[in-house]
Amino acid sequence: MKISLVDPADERVRSILEQHLAEMHATSPPESVHALDIGGLQHPDVSFYVGEDGGHVLVCGALKQLGAYEGELKSMRTVEIARGRGLASGMLEHLLAVARSRGYRVVRLETGSEDYFAPARRLYARHGFVVGEPFADYLLDQNSVYMHLHVHDCAAELGVSLGDCRIRER
Repeated sequence: MKISLVDPADERVRSILEQHLAEMHATSPPESVHALDIGGLQHPDVSFYVGEDGGHVLVCGALKQLGAYEGELKSMRTVEIARGRGLASGMLEHLLAVARSRGYRVVRLETGSEDYFAPARRLYARHGFVVGEPFADYLLDQNSVYMHLHVHDCAAELGVSLGDCRIRER
């Protein structure tokens, strides 16, 4: 799979993003849908990637900068015919590598609490994400699960305790 940075308005990804938004609205109450539309994905703080195989876009994902040391995963999506092939893991690993290269200490995400989102929660947990509190502009919501992963060993780099590192990151 070839992963590349693209403009979310690229015609090759329009249908995957439209389907993603449609399913989010069909699955969750409107106030609990936090998926970004194309305009939101074009924000300067968002980097949008696609994974292609044989010239077909099969997976997408974005990394949004929340601050100097943290990012948020957005718009992770695999087309239905390509599910179960490990493409989401490949995209997630790519996004985490980008986060590390930017010096992020933590990557966060919001996903749904409904059964529909169980495969996504399992994917994130397999990669070390743990459930946490709302972050950024999110509020406590029974339809949301907030997860995070520490991707950069601040304590080892600075020679301090992990607690000191968390204080410095805020």
